[in-house]
Amino acid sequence: MSESRRPDADLVNEAAPRAERVLAWLAARDEVEEAFRDPLDRLPGERDDRMARMADILQATAQGLGPRAAAVWAGVPEQLVRQWLAHDEDFALAVQAASNLAAAHGLEPGGTTTPAMIRVVILAMSKGHSWAEATDIAGIGGSRLRRMWRSSPALVSLVDAARRTRSRKPKTYVPPSYRPRKPGRAAPTSVYRLVRREDP
Repeated sequence: MSESRRPDADLVNEAAPRAERVLAWLAARDEVEEAFRDPLDRLPGERDDRMARMADILQATAQGLGPRAAAVWAGVPEQLVRQWLAHDEDFALAVQAASNLAAAHGLEPGGTTTPAMIRVVILAMSKGHSWAEATDIAGIGGSRLRRMWRSSPALVSLVDAARRTRSRKPKTYVPPSYRPRKPGRAAPTSVYRLVRREDP
């Protein structure tokens, strides 16, 4: 995208603090959930964690997002969502009901651009996806979002903030204990979600 096509720089700078707060809020999601669990004085079970992610999938679907975008919204790999859909009939029925609800209110993947789609674009870009990949995941045509980008300082600020926070390339979640350590760097702490193992 040509820098000359950006909205006025002063307007973009004015919107930047809000965009930074939004990105921080999105990144702090797991920490927030952990704070709500602290009063229970126990780690969440695998089932608790799975149910929370499934609820996020339902929320995203009810806002007209497809499975790929819903996976980004919920912070889980798309393949895992597909496994849940294939092996959990109740979840599959709930996702279908959420999709029907969205369609009944005129919200469908690839339809009118919504705040939920913008959120997925920003989440995807903050995880390292390119502009084209992020718009494809969200179900927004790249040219449609580019037109918005040229006229919206708020969107430019969100995209800029996402680019500043993103990793170098998209990746799936790998616990820190499995990641190779770089020489001279301490091992990361408290970066992954801990859950209790549950008997089948």
